[in-house]
Amino acid sequence: MTTRVIIVDDQAMVRAGFAALLAAQSDIDVVGDAPDGVQGVELSRRVHPDVVLMDVRMPEMDGLEAARRLLDPPPGVTHRPKVLMLTTFDVDDYVYDALRAGASGFLLKDAPPADLISAVRVVAAGEALLAPSVTRRLIADFARRRPAPRKSRAGLQLNGLTPRETEVLELIARGLSNQEIADALVLAEQTVKTHIGRVLAKLDLRDRAQAVIFAYESGLVAPGDR
Repeated sequence: MTTRVIIVDDQAMVRAGFAALLAAQSDIDVVGDAPDGVQGVELSRRVHPDVVLMDVRMPEMDGLEAARRLLDPPPGVTHRPKVLMLTTFDVDDYVYDALRAGASGFLLKDAPPADLISAVRVVAAGEALLAPSVTRRLIADFARRRPAPRKSRAGLQLNGLTPRETEVLELIARGLSNQEIADALVLAEQTVKTHIGRVLAKLDLRDRAQAVIFAYESGLVAPGDR
């Protein structure tokens, strides 16, 4: 199955370079690009990509607002692509807000080509791009410095999880993969996937990225924990 991708970035060379790299993959089809958030949202609504590579800082409309519009569309718009944020900085307020809005993760613009290709595939498959330690550091940093407005509600939601589901959520927040969680809890990987699905459903979360942020904001995991 081919993954349809659009690239939204205000630098023409970045768009061209990423497009050439991704289009060379047999399982990825680059179906368009745009120089700002306004045109990126319009393009996405028109061509219905599976994944949007979204720059954080752009003219007209920044990547955060564009991501919000794609991930929380108005009535009548049913298409919601996966959004992968592109950034030059490894700790960025905009990126944290984008993850809270439902983006599936972020990637540094100077990441190796293989990482970009892998990131698109990971996000398209429904996983969050949270393996790099820099992502965990970003989320922990902002969770530490910001108030947790959802804490009381989040605490009540945590009470709805079983002890095993709570364990799984904690390990997700620590950045473990499904296989690493399975090894830690001595479970089959498929069983872990089932638990994760139940956690996301019970907490009304879109994906692992939001699960990590929820775990920090609810107090289940404290910044700096290992």
